[in-house]
Amino acid sequence: MTHLAAAPTAAPVRSRRARIALTTTTVVLAAFFAVASALPKLFAASAAVESFDTIGWGATGMYVIGALELAGAVALLVPVLSGVAPIALSALMVGACVTQIVAFDGENAATPLILMVPLGVLAWARREKNRELVALVRRVL
Repeated sequence: MTHLAAAPTAAPVRSRRARIALTTTTVVLAAFFAVASALPKLFAASAAVESFDTIGWGATGMYVIGALELAGAVALLVPVLSGVAPIALSALMVGACVTQIVAFDGENAATPLILMVPLGVLAWARREKNRELVALVRRVL
């Protein structure tokens, strides 16, 4: 019995509307994570400082989370990273949801969960980019 190598999977063919919807979703999420979420933390907005003091992470935690969110926002726009970025941002949103529940009695716990829906759609739609990233990393190593 011979083993046949699996044929490479081609990128899915999408309609123009689907491509526009995915691109729009990507840009809106990148803008949200960069402007509305990361920058207040990186510029130490008073609300962000108070929140991170409440959870006991202080300025260091605030800057780290802000930097991760900004990196994720940028990665959403980089084609080879566009498959892994929504997965990484979803992991951050799981942590944000747990933090909202534990430290703030669930006051804004729905927000990270809501953000995970379009992130999940992007992760699924751009999953072939993860294969490209793995291939790129293997070539480099």
